[in-house]
Amino acid sequence: MTLRYRLTFISVAFMTLGLLILGLTLYSAERAILLNGVRDDLVRATNQIQSQYAEAKKPLERYFSGTSVSLLPVPNEDFEGSPISVAVYYPNGVRLASTPSFMGEGPTLDSTELASALEKNSVISTKPSSYGRTMQVVSPLTFDHTVVGVLVASQSLRTVDRALDTLSLVFLIAGSLTVVLMFLGISQITKRGLRPIDMIANTAEQIVRAEDLSRRIAVANPHDELGRLATITNDLLARMEGLFNTQKRLTADVSHELRTPLAAMRGNLEVLRRGAMRNPELLNESLSDLEREVARLNRLVNDLLFLAQTEAGVQMRSEPVELDTLILEVFRELRPLAEHVKLQIGSEDQATVIGDRDRLKQAMLNLAYNAIQHTPEGGAVTLSLERVGREVALRVQDTGEGIPPDILPNIFQRFYRADKSRVRKGGGAGIGLAIVKWITDAHRGTIEVRSNVGEGSLFTLWLPLAPATDRLITGQLRESPSQPLPIVK
Repeated sequence: MTLRYRLTFISVAFMTLGLLILGLTLYSAERAILLNGVRDDLVRATNQIQSQYAEAKKPLERYFSGTSVSLLPVPNEDFEGSPISVAVYYPNGVRLASTPSFMGEGPTLDSTELASALEKNSVISTKPSSYGRTMQVVSPLTFDHTVVGVLVASQSLRTVDRALDTLSLVFLIAGSLTVVLMFLGISQITKRGLRPIDMIANTAEQIVRAEDLSRRIAVANPHDELGRLATITNDLLARMEGLFNTQKRLTADVSHELRTPLAAMRGNLEVLRRGAMRNPELLNESLSDLEREVARLNRLVNDLLFLAQTEAGVQMRSEPVELDTLILEVFRELRPLAEHVKLQIGSEDQATVIGDRDRLKQAMLNLAYNAIQHTPEGGAVTLSLERVGREVALRVQDTGEGIPPDILPNIFQRFYRADKSRVRKGGGAGIGLAIVKWITDAHRGTIEVRSNVGEGSLFTLWLPLAPATDRLITGQLRESPSQPLPIVK
């Protein structure tokens, strides 16, 4: 059963239960009102007869002579078709007199009612008859505070029963029609209300079948719950589309990045096999090329591994790091890869920070290698280290083609790549600068970029000095980094 019909049946069931409770309540109230009216008429009739007999001050036989009782008319405006019948009995239960009965039947008196009346107690009861139920009131008839007889007043409940039956029939017919109308109405309401969910399901099904994440759900009312659901689903689809496209681009980029060094390595191995082993100059050249391509592969694999670790959460070490020594190591590792680009060291101050040495070295390697990749032959890449106030600046400056202003805000995004035609040796996978930004943030630092198209770029990585050399910052105690750096996700 669909959600629409489940909601419809549940709603109709609850409303039917409400109608049933309402109908039973009204029926019970109306029944009580009608029966109380009959009872009040009977009590009023017996009180009237009691009053007349008391005023007459006559013996029972003289006042009620024969079988006809001379009574004043008993008002019965509510039920004109059901007159009140009255009968008088001796204390021994023998009828003395009675009024004309309703449809030929008069009041009856059993031994229990007689005994109760002789004890000066009134009894109100409902009894069956050949023409339906009757209600009667049995009360003592007294003379000088002595029970001299029993007075019985009765009235048929046929009119009351007919009224209650009619009311039940009206409730049954009206309730049935109401339930049917409610079912149809709620079914249409739920159909319209669940239409956005149907659209979401249909869109998801189309996406699965066509593998097209560009489809979106039309939002009729973005302010209600279903509209918000549709909006959130569209946002989810947009994010999935972005991740899917990123994955496709990453797969293509990584394949390209791996294919290039592997092809170079294969070519050098082929050269070695053809006789380069006997030529020392050619052998050294081939081994240098192999070493360079292996380093390139190793760097790419490390970047991808580190990127995966950042998703799961990686614990950063907290230890003193001498940046002057670190920058020299970066210089030595990248010098064989610079080829026709001049790699040099500028200013080199002594500075110590607290952090993860391997991660900081990885950030500098990525910055410097990125600069080499974007610097044409004959250009220069300069690494420098300067202490500026209470911070240290790690700078990588190149004389490459520069970064256009429209691209500059996006260069630290994961898998973002500029136009490959602007890169001398082919674009990277777009993760190097994202890793630099992550490492900088993890060390409570900042990174700045200045670039002019055709002139080059300057990347500056700002880090706080170690507490031993800089304890105060703007008059406040710097947060001690002796504790482990946080896990950054």
